[in-house]
Amino acid sequence: MPRVDCLRSVPIERTPRVKLLEGLFDVPSADRSERRWRVTLPIEERDWNIGLVVGPSGCGKTTLARECFGRQPEPDWPSDRAIVDAFPPSLGIKEIVALLSSVGFSSPPAWLRPYHALSTGEQFRVRIARALAAAGCSSGLTASERTDKDAASPQEPPAVVDEFTSVVDRTVARIGSAAIARTVRAAGKKFVAVTCHYDVLEWLDPDWMYEPAVDQFSWRSLRGRPGIALEICRVHRSAWRLFKHHHYLSGDLNPSAQCYVAFVEGQPAAFAAVISGPDSRGGHFREHRVVCLPDFQGVGIGNALSEFVASLYATENAISRARRTRG
Repeated sequence: MPRVDCLRSVPIERTPRVKLLEGLFDVPSADRSERRWRVTLPIEERDWNIGLVVGPSGCGKTTLARECFGRQPEPDWPSDRAIVDAFPPSLGIKEIVALLSSVGFSSPPAWLRPYHALSTGEQFRVRIARALAAAGCSSGLTASERTDKDAASPQEPPAVVDEFTSVVDRTVARIGSAAIARTVRAAGKKFVAVTCHYDVLEWLDPDWMYEPAVDQFSWRSLRGRPGIALEICRVHRSAWRLFKHHHYLSGDLNPSAQCYVAFVEGQPAAFAAVISGPDSRGGHFREHRVVCLPDFQGVGIGNALSEFVASLYATENAISRARRTRG
């Protein structure tokens, strides 16, 4: 099991300002500033997929993660090439696409852009996908399809992401955590998130959690992510402007489309459009466009919206048929 006995020490140049500060705040005079951590993480006692190192800034999260799991190399993001070209050469395009989609970044037009041209939320997803690729989470196999060779071994180093969700909106952080957790567990790999944000705990649903600030380690039972409340509204077709750039086929919308948007905590998350078509049985409706914004992908919001809208039209059709039968 990982054990850390780590001393960090830096010299202090005793300038006049340093001496004044020591006098103002009764700081003991010293030629060096030192901090020591002695930590044992019993993570080899059980099988696990996801760990969480969480606590306030300055409590030693990054230092301890590096000592326990090694320093994670920062990938090279080419400034003039698409993000798909920043993944290991050993991966095929289908594996890369599957990995990006699995972490909730299913936006083919955005895959063609370089890393620096992506939004902060998109960069967060790409960083996670790249870390998972390095950890071997790109097989695309479901849990039932994996062999013993595919599964993570106790000696296999985990993917470690520092400053996890620190640069994204908190709603995006929670939903992204759920998408990432599902991908890691489906691949049977190991992932450690290092963050100062406790709000991702229920959504990431880690197998274990360590809090350096209080030197507390705990195993957790998996509970599944919290539910997501959707508010679905009929909207004007002009709402398509927010979503069209993320559709993989075309930005065009049929002029006769009936449009719906799903909102998460007041933020637009997904769009669905329905159009009618004549047939010999009196006509039908079909789905025309369904798009989920990248920040909300990976947890089934698009599917939920699609199924809800379909149920509306199925119910309306059933009512119409009943009226015609009575007539």
